[in-house]
Amino acid sequence: MLLYPRDAAHQDSTVDGHGEALERAMGAGDPQRVGSFRFYIDGQRWEWSENVERLHGYEPGTVTPTTDLILSHKHPDDRQDVAHVLDRVIEGEPFSSRHRIIDTAGRTHWVIVVGDRMLDEAGNVIGTSGFYVDITETLQSDISEAVSKVSETRAEIEQAKGLLMAVYGISADRAFDILVWRSQETNIKVRDVARRFIVAMAGTLPAGVRAQVDHTLLHIT
Repeated sequence: MLLYPRDAAHQDSTVDGHGEALERAMGAGDPQRVGSFRFYIDGQRWEWSENVERLHGYEPGTVTPTTDLILSHKHPDDRQDVAHVLDRVIEGEPFSSRHRIIDTAGRTHWVIVVGDRMLDEAGNVIGTSGFYVDITETLQSDISEAVSKVSETRAEIEQAKGLLMAVYGISADRAFDILVWRSQETNIKVRDVARRFIVAMAGTLPAGVRAQVDHTLLHIT
């Protein structure tokens, strides 16, 4: 929980002092991806750090944040949920949210936003203070890795199917049925059945079969 003095000088300060420290602490890997903000109930006033301003597509110091401006940058599919979160912010309540924002160039960013109450020295709630974390690249990396794994898995299954089709003279569907059957019999995932089958079969074709394959391959016209 955050504690701030009631004196006007402190309340009129920007987020740069506390915010820069937070950004340095949280953004050791890439500080540009972490930024801080404050919201003061008195006057419904927002402040955001340079990183948060850049995240929304603005040059530092060129825009004064408002509730309407912040909400306008939320992805249309997330805007209603974020509006409920902002209601909590305006009440000075703690919150956390994971959603999308769209910057001035039309780029979509996935962000995590976390806020906690700001209190004066008497313990009264005077607003909310928190931070943004841009997790777009992390999500894209996870998605790319997942797509890569799916592609690798599909390739292994297709190889196993092709081998079964050639040996048994069956269709792709029936070859896949065989892999699924062995998966159920062994309680091993289909992709692992396919991988183990390919590995086990590698280099095991009789010389006569290999010669026939060579001959057929070289005489395709």
